Amino acid sequence: MISASAAPAVAALIAGGLLELMLGSRLAMPLDRPNERSLHSKPVPRSGGLAIIAGALAAFVLVPAPMVLAAPALALACVSLADDWRGLPIAVRFLAHAAAAAAFVWLAFGALPWWTQLALALAVMWMTNLYNFMDGADGLAGGMTVLGFGFLGLAALLANEPTTALTGFCVAAAALAFIAYNFHPARIFMGDTGSIPLGFMAAALGLLGWQRDLWPLWYPAVVFSPFIVDASVTLARRILRGERFWHAHRSHYYQRLVQMGWGHRRTALAEYALMLVCGAASLWALGEPVYSQLVVLLALAVMYACLAVAVDAAWRRARKAALETR
Repeated sequence: MISASAAPAVAALIAGGLLELMLGSRLAMPLDRPNERSLHSKPVPRSGGLAIIAGALAAFVLVPAPMVLAAPALALACVSLADDWRGLPIAVRFLAHAAAAAAFVWLAFGALPWWTQLALALAVMWMTNLYNFMDGADGLAGGMTVLGFGFLGLAALLANEPTTALTGFCVAAAALAFIAYNFHPARIFMGDTGSIPLGFMAAALGLLGWQRDLWPLWYPAVVFSPFIVDASVTLARRILRGERFWHAHRSHYYQRLVQMGWGHRRTALAEYALMLVCGAASLWALGEPVYSQLVVLLALAVMYACLAVAVDAAWRRARKAALETR
């Protein structure tokens, strides 16, 4: 019998094996064809997330991970796989995301007041979708998955909670196998099949750890803040400008970096560095007094503000230079 401690290795082996199989057959279809949001120039298979989710969920059986996390993730993976292959109406996808979030919150936090449950469900839905918004550059979402779930696992390990730790490590290990095929130049994308259930699990595992007193609520938010900040600020700015924010676009900060000449590889490495800084700082702060935690949060907020200003200024200069050369 395979021990629970081997679950992350099982997740990585299953994910890697499926990716090899998919790339060697028509299972890697359908193709992600370039559009106005894309940063790639040629069609790339977009069903790689199936391998990540299959590897993680299979390994969850060994942990065993809580069904309140695994069951909605599986349901979302099935709906998203259908969307990747055939395309589903926005309303169907939205209802699936809402149902998964509501079911998770009701089962895990049913004792809380209804307004708290509503707030938690909306947060889960937002994380589910923003993960998909941020999956637009080679290696980016895969790296966020490895580091984000890895830091959740480390915090749970430090809190002496092996089940939560192994759950996080299983997802991180499956994503690590995926990065070998997704780092620039990507041979396969994760698609909605990967990004949607991964976003859900990031929110759900973060909330479960908070419920179990493994970390304060800010910890998972900071760990995944490179995605949360970029997606949230971009959405807010598009709404304030009166844009049709539900339409495809290329105005995320990471998209602008790629367009300004950083390319997929350099952008991914820079994002990895940012993820490591946020994860390491938040992990260290867990063992410190509350005032030290507040100082860390403030410092990270200032860092994000400075980075946003710097990228915005560079983007304006790049656009001005492009206009002058016409």
